[in-house]
Amino acid sequence: MKNADVTVAALVCRDGRFLLVEERISGRLLLNQPAGHLEAHETLLDAVIRETREETAWKFMPQALVGTYLWRNDQGRGFLRFAFCGEVDDHRAAQPLDTGIVRTLWMSAEELRAQPARHRSPLVMRCVDDFLQGRRQPLDTVACLDLDSARDVPLVVNL
Repeated sequence: MKNADVTVAALVCRDGRFLLVEERISGRLLLNQPAGHLEAHETLLDAVIRETREETAWKFMPQALVGTYLWRNDQGRGFLRFAFCGEVDDHRAAQPLDTGIVRTLWMSAEELRAQPARHRSPLVMRCVDDFLQGRRQPLDTVACLDLDSARDVPLVVNL
């Protein structure tokens, strides 16, 4: 079994409705938060901002980390998801959406909960539930250290 893929997801709630994408996967229309994979040389925050813009045409401004989730699908493929909440603005309606994305939509938690067979993964509803329960961590809990900045961090243990 290989290592889990690192992914990010954006939770945006406006007037009690969540921003979602409807995407075609293996001939099925599934629901997900704007989400995707971390790319090389990208921070988690850069990735969630980029993925949200690509999939929804909205500019995402992360405000907090909702949670970190490890999930393995039926084929044993693993995903380590970092879910962020925040706001969106600067919608570019004319922008083409990412490959596979059919449309964006706003749904209440109840509407989403009523369609579990259409969720891309169990993480979709879990992230919404955690958001609604008020789970939040400061953004600095997902700090990104490169070789230069890591040199400035004091050692905790000197081996």
